[in-house]
Amino acid sequence: MGKILTAVLGIGVVVGGAYYALNHMGRSSTRESSAQKQQLDNVRQAASRIESDADKRAQELDAKMQLGQ
Repeated sequence: MGKILTAVLGIGVVVGGAYYALNHMGRSSTRESSAQKQQLDNVRQAASRIESDADKRAQELDAKMQLGQ
């Protein structure tokens, strides 16, 4: 009887620990996911800004070249 009770309690502890670990990791990965999404959005904004600056410089150079001819 004691061995069965010990086995049931042991299984309960393992299941409880696994449940806690999975739920805890799920919450932390959501935060990390949100932070990673924010970082990706920042990179996209910076790339867009760099692209628009490059386009503007190219247009200015083209205008200067046309004035020089």
